[in-house]
Amino acid sequence: ADMFANEEGGPEPDWVVTEREQFSDFRDLNKDGKMDKDEIQHWILPQDYDHALAEARHLVYESDVDKDEKLTKEEVLNNWNMFVGSQATNYGEDLTRNHDEL
Repeated sequence: ADMFANEEGGPEPDWVVTEREQFSDFRDLNKDGKMDKDEIQHWILPQDYDHALAEARHLVYESDVDKDEKLTKEEVLNNWNMFVGSQATNYGEDLTRNHDEL
């Protein structure tokens, strides 16, 4: 109710419909109408998803201005806020150390 209070007769917003579909199609694996411990674990830590690879691809995609699939020092510095806010850089801590590749 904090995010959406269903008023009688009113239509559900698109995001609520989408979330219901996500729940029934992908989250509630045993189709019992609720998520158990195993379903929550699968949702938060899926076995077939590499979080580090996804984050690295995201950083390169967003920062690689010339789309050569390589980051220059300038591209990193121009998008410093993205790197500082990324778990891939230990929230910026790794950027303070000397790196030959940079």
